[in-house]
Amino acid sequence: MDFPDLVKRRFSLRKYSTGQVPDELIEQCLEAARLAPSACNSQPWTFLIARTPEKTESLAKAAFSGIYSMNSFASRAPVLITVITERSRYSASLGGLFRGVQFSLMDVAIACEHIALQAAELGLGTCMYGWFDEKAVRRELGLPSGAKIDIMLSLGYPAEGVTVPPKNRKVLDEIRRYL
Repeated sequence: MDFPDLVKRRFSLRKYSTGQVPDELIEQCLEAARLAPSACNSQPWTFLIARTPEKTESLAKAAFSGIYSMNSFASRAPVLITVITERSRYSASLGGLFRGVQFSLMDVAIACEHIALQAAELGLGTCMYGWFDEKAVRRELGLPSGAKIDIMLSLGYPAEGVTVPPKNRKVLDEIRRYL
């Protein structure tokens, strides 16, 4: 598949089949994330993979209950990935401080999009979540209170009948200006 087709195929999947994702496909997605660029090569990420029904169910319940329930559909995904945002290298942190930019968030986002694009190429779907109960997730995973979780992803095969929805995007003339 060429890149323009891949980009068109990638969307936020919200309806998953019950089929389990083979570990080798999960590993391919994580390898794509591992190769993602990061500020000063900090690689400020750790990926925690829940892939058993018991673990995904308990993690989804912790993450997507109460005011976070709009994302409860994630409980039907066979894989949930929790991304721990680690500290960047000193030079990236210092540069970010001067610029007022948290480069580690950009780095983690790039790595997660690498996961999503690799998944799409493999016939899998993903959805990224920023709206979840971080404290409950830390508790569920036994993480220290200082662990920073900025994003989670669901991963799995699309449910039968799910197709790539049309992209409702601005036209190029609205988003670009040549100087």
